[in-house]
Amino acid sequence: MTILVTGATGFVGAAVARLLLAEGEAVRVLARANSDRRNLQGLAVEIAEGSLTDRASLARAVRGCTGLYHVAADYRLWVPDPEAMRRVNVEGTDALLAAAVEAGVSRIVYTSSVAVLGLHADGRPADETTPSTEADMIGPYKRTKFQAEALVRRRIAEAGWPVVIVNPSTPIGPGDVKPTPTGRMILEAAAGKMPAFVDTGLNVVHVEDVARGHLLAFAKGRIGERYILGGDDLALRDILGLVAGTVGRKAPTICLPHGLVLPIAALAEMWARLSGREPFATVDGVKMAMKRMYFTSAKAERELDYRHRPAAQAIADAVAWFKANGYLA
Repeated sequence: MTILVTGATGFVGAAVARLLLAEGEAVRVLARANSDRRNLQGLAVEIAEGSLTDRASLARAVRGCTGLYHVAADYRLWVPDPEAMRRVNVEGTDALLAAAVEAGVSRIVYTSSVAVLGLHADGRPADETTPSTEADMIGPYKRTKFQAEALVRRRIAEAGWPVVIVNPSTPIGPGDVKPTPTGRMILEAAAGKMPAFVDTGLNVVHVEDVARGHLLAFAKGRIGERYILGGDDLALRDILGLVAGTVGRKAPTICLPHGLVLPIAALAEMWARLSGREPFATVDGVKMAMKRMYFTSAKAERELDYRHRPAAQAIADAVAWFKANGYLA
């Protein structure tokens, strides 16, 4: 059977495609005509050219497929045009899944994010039931992912769409060609360009464990359920310390207050609008860092037999890949 993977030119989608191929599946990938295809090099995949904003291309891409992994998303913490992000993350998701259902695709895994989940003020790990509202969402990425997952859940309830939802936390590891915002942080830290940090925390997971979680959700997940695919909860100080240890640098020790970093991020965004280049810090990013974004994967471990390797291994593999591919001197 043929499986369609969206986002396979990107970080998580490429890991999913590689794992499917290793499992002996026939894989088709949706890729824009002008996309960076380095993550597809050497992979025996069929390429269907198209985009989430081109409905005709979506109908062609899903034709003859029995399964779909919809991993693609516009993942940026700052965008000059938030409406463009909504067209991809919300309208594109709805159009793709509708086309897949119409084409007879029997099972779909939709990649949401832990960004749509609620957080506990005291830093306790959140789970799939921790409540959140759209008003809690900071920035266009979180907002559009929240809207997209809500739409998918509504389609499941009202139209019976055969969708299992997965919510990855913060994946790192090999293949981060862009790189992602988290990958940029790893790079900056490895290069010694992050002498200070803010008091926050993340759930860090190896990208290959996230990919395995996708396949487990496809095979074992319950329709309409969401599953957090996470790893270890770590303070940012400890993440940067692990990166520093991997490259033999001294770990940063200066903790900056959020109130000091906010105006710096605002200035960075102003310069980004003038220069057209992505800012090195964003106001939304600083606001998100005011809470510890900790999560538990207990449900996925219980229902899917999901497992994850230590965060230190994920960080080491990410740094090794960046070095091997010329991102680090």
